Amino acid sequence: MDAHTLQKWQHNHDFTNHNQRGERRAYYVLILTVVTMVIEIAAGTLYGSMALLADGWHMGTHAVAFLITIFAYQYARKHASNESFTFGTGKASVLGGFSSAIALGLVALIMLGESIHRLMSPQEIQFNEAILVAVIGLSVNIISVFLLKEDDHHHHAHDHEHHHDHNLKAAYFHVLADALTSLLAIVALVAGKYWGWNWVDALMGIVGSVIITRWAIGLIKQTGPILLDASITPEYQKQIISTLEIQDNNKVSDIHIWKISADHYAAMISLVSQAPKPVEHYKQLLEKFDKIDHLTIEVNHCAEIR
Repeated sequence: MDAHTLQKWQHNHDFTNHNQRGERRAYYVLILTVVTMVIEIAAGTLYGSMALLADGWHMGTHAVAFLITIFAYQYARKHASNESFTFGTGKASVLGGFSSAIALGLVALIMLGESIHRLMSPQEIQFNEAILVAVIGLSVNIISVFLLKEDDHHHHAHDHEHHHDHNLKAAYFHVLADALTSLLAIVALVAGKYWGWNWVDALMGIVGSVIITRWAIGLIKQTGPILLDASITPEYQKQIISTLEIQDNNKVSDIHIWKISADHYAAMISLVSQAPKPVEHYKQLLEKFDKIDHLTIEVNHCAEIR
């Protein structure tokens, strides 16, 4: 049997959704973030402004997150056809999203610690300068948010499901977190400047850190199970089992259905039958289950099924 004949029974293992638009825009946001970071750190050093310096270094943490995003895209594309990855590099974007979510959680923790410290020992705030920094930060972040906003119009050709780009979603949450921080800071600084409520600055920092932590946890809950090969919903699995067991006194002895990328599932099913049919027959029975992109079926003969 030659290689050409075998192709009919071979699987394609490239389950990577190459989001070129997302990758390109992550580059734009990285450049925007780094330029703002350099300007803020330089101005902060020149004018002796702690607020400018702090925001500049804060921008640096998000620049690292965007580097993770871009690296994940490049790695997935470069190794898409590498046979040393069992099911391709479809999970690279999921891993990128998970890593960025951890970084987002750390930013929230640092923010919470700093806010509690300021609440306990209030510091003098240069209001005009700090408001200017927050406005610059918010402007840059609003541009970045629009650049990274997932338009959600990528569909599968056959089932019209949304593609999930956890990598881009994580980068989007980073700029959204920064925009939220700047917005809360402006509210707090205006309250401090005009009414002398300096404690609002620290309070808004705590509110911001709680919201950002919730985003980070949400992203970890989405990406973690995919990385740990969590099974598909029990309902979907039961439907597959009942479809296979409805005839010929078949019994499903073993079934595994798990995600091999953000959007693709693989299934390995062992079947025991009194009157086994060709594997193709069972694959046709499962054709309506279009979530499964990589299906392997093992059929065993047993005369004593009850």
